[in-house]
Amino acid sequence: MKIPIYQVAAFSSKIFSGSPATVCVLNTWLDDEILQNIAAENNSSETAFLIKTENGYDLRWFTPEVEIDLCGHATLASAFVVFKFLQTQLSTVSFNTLSGELIVNKTPSGKLSMDLPSRKVNWGSITHKISQALGKTPLQVLESNDLLLLYETEEDIKNLKPNMERLSDLTNFFGVIATAKGDNVDFVSRFFAPNAGIPEDAVTGRSHCVLTPFWSEKLDKNRLHATQLSKRSVDIFCENKNDRVIMSGEAALFMKGELSLQ
Repeated sequence: MKIPIYQVAAFSSKIFSGSPATVCVLNTWLDDEILQNIAAENNSSETAFLIKTENGYDLRWFTPEVEIDLCGHATLASAFVVFKFLQTQLSTVSFNTLSGELIVNKTPSGKLSMDLPSRKVNWGSITHKISQALGKTPLQVLESNDLLLLYETEEDIKNLKPNMERLSDLTNFFGVIATAKGDNVDFVSRFFAPNAGIPEDAVTGRSHCVLTPFWSEKLDKNRLHATQLSKRSVDIFCENKNDRVIMSGEAALFMKGELSLQ
């Protein structure tokens, strides 16, 4: 069996930047074990699997370790593949996912605009385990699908030295988001998910589904400019709109080929 495969730099106009995602285009669903093995072999933070449907595409996301319920950068990469290779006449694509219907639009400027679910937070408790895992005690702890830790300054976020073994003990959450108000942008962040095979992610759409409504309320503004402080960091532009997050970015093709299942 031959499977078309694409590797895309998401949230960037150039390769070796942004967040790498692998996109595989299927005709029918394979066993979950095979999908997980493909994702592990690809070893991208996310592998997206697409199947064409009557109204758009079914879309699933796998890290090297697990299937997940939401991934922004692999959705952006999937839309890029649809617009550039699969249905070049489209300017809007709909994905059916574990997080419901996700719409991506191609804007006149060439950016891709994603309509993603907003994820609210609840108050959590500062624990010794959390402080040990990140190497610094946060100002606040908030809980969503991921754990959100608020720090005082951008320098605090840059200087965090996470202990991956201790982070792995925080098993009630998929990942851990560390954030603070930015020096030159509205907010900065980092994202860690060692239990999913992602020690630190480069640019994370799902975390900004939590960060956008949080900082929108805190800063009293709906349009936000953010930076994720990874080695491949880029600027992210988000909008808090009702119960949705609108997130825009570009993408660049790194590799196109075929995956062979013997």
